[in-house]
Amino acid sequence: MLQLTLAGLALCWHPSLSATPLMDLVDIEGVRGNQLIGYGLVVGLDGTGDKNQVKFTSQSVTNMLKQFGVNLPPNVDPKLKNVAAVSVTANVPPNYGPGQTVDVTVSSLGDAKSLRGGLLLMTPLQGVDGEVYALAQGNLVVGGLKAEGQSGSSVAINSATTGLIANGASVERVIPSDFTERPEVILNMRQPSFQTVSRVVDAVNARFGSGTATALNATKVSLRAPLTPTQRMSFMAMLEAVEVAEGRTRPKVVFNSRTGTVVVGQGVRVKAAAVSHGTLTVTISENPQVSQPGPFSGGQTAVTPQSDVAVTQDKNAMFKWPEGSSLESIINTVNSLGATPDDVMSILQALEQAGALNAELIVI
Repeated sequence: MLQLTLAGLALCWHPSLSATPLMDLVDIEGVRGNQLIGYGLVVGLDGTGDKNQVKFTSQSVTNMLKQFGVNLPPNVDPKLKNVAAVSVTANVPPNYGPGQTVDVTVSSLGDAKSLRGGLLLMTPLQGVDGEVYALAQGNLVVGGLKAEGQSGSSVAINSATTGLIANGASVERVIPSDFTERPEVILNMRQPSFQTVSRVVDAVNARFGSGTATALNATKVSLRAPLTPTQRMSFMAMLEAVEVAEGRTRPKVVFNSRTGTVVVGQGVRVKAAAVSHGTLTVTISENPQVSQPGPFSGGQTAVTPQSDVAVTQDKNAMFKWPEGSSLESIINTVNSLGATPDDVMSILQALEQAGALNAELIVI
């Protein structure tokens, strides 16, 4: 059952600005971060590591020991409690070079109970092409906690099997990018819009001269840019100062059925509509009756089930929204009804089906 009341309805309602910085509306093609991943071992755990049935952890330890000249006898399976096999992930910002550091996230792969107090051994991080671009190592910071008693009862706060190492990976090589080699700069709209693209072209041409920007479609704008790296960086710096009036985008209403959150975006309006929303409640109560036979009658005690079923339905009056009602009017109306997030979801979905809501409904 959803716990939030309509008083907790999240609103993203701020007056729109006349102009928005261009870089808040677009992404530059070829300038992006890159994800890295690796497999490693966390050691130094206080008996909370992987259990013996996680075979790949013991195999990884055996292989690591061989690299240091330690050979275990054949068919010997080391019983480890202080080691956990983990996945290591990192996101490298664009144009990072050797020696710069990034944060890494470490997550358990086996059945370790906690990574608290662990140390990640040196782990190579690879890109999608299989090449190693960074090395990770360091002490984990774990925000979760798990305590377990001998009876099997336990208490957990957040997750104790995922940790973070701030600046835990050192970049070893530059991830290649063709941004400086491209004859043009491509801007990708974060929200496709013919109106926004047209305004971006006009604003850039007004700043740098006619013909600098060309619209390719509702998502892409091509810019003629200098080819030398220094001049191109200066061009991009001046481009960041350009401001554009964002075009209209279809307003959205977002439902999160798991948490009971309803987010109504600015610009949501309804056509003239009359709505009636009632709640049907069914109550079933069991009152078993016991029949006790008389003394020396030879009868047996019997239990007779007795059920009482009651059905009630709230009688909510029909209410009306006038043509072109704004977000504020919608919220005031549903607040006056004492509607829950479930009710709001049902009402807005019904309005959308009736063609009376000019918003896109998104359920997450």
